[in-house]
Amino acid sequence: MTGLHIVPVGLDHPDARAMCEAVQNLYRAVYGGSGDTSVMDDAHFVPPHGQFLVGYLDGRPAASGGWRLITEDRARFERPTAEVKRLYVDPAFRRRGLATELLFALEDEAAAHGIERLVLETGPRQPEAIALYRALGYTDTDGRGWAEYVDYRGTVVLGRDLTPRRDRT
Repeated sequence: MTGLHIVPVGLDHPDARAMCEAVQNLYRAVYGGSGDTSVMDDAHFVPPHGQFLVGYLDGRPAASGGWRLITEDRARFERPTAEVKRLYVDPAFRRRGLATELLFALEDEAAAHGIERLVLETGPRQPEAIALYRALGYTDTDGRGWAEYVDYRGTVVLGRDLTPRRDRT
């Protein structure tokens, strides 16, 4: 355990907003342009259709991320599927296992709301993130038909079934 205190918050919470802005700054630095332009609607991250989490260390926001249900208007999947969004660890807190701990919390929250599969989109200029996701069981998956990313080129789409649940002991 890292001592990370994970709290569900609304996407409009000041710490959630600050962490989302920090990850957007990272995207702008790595990829240029305006960052991730996918729509982040506050309503997408309200249970039972989604959740946003902020992890605190010593009272400071250190990590964040959310999941949101992928609805029929955004894509068609055979079973309840959600997307991981804005998984981020503040540079001052990296290399402590916080991304793994927060991702596990997102998986647990999503599974508790009936989600059977998580998918995510990331970019090729984030090899550390891709390596982490793959080490945690996320595999390349077909992103075609996922309306949100139909025009994105060169992205990496990964997914993982949440059932059966992984042993984390």
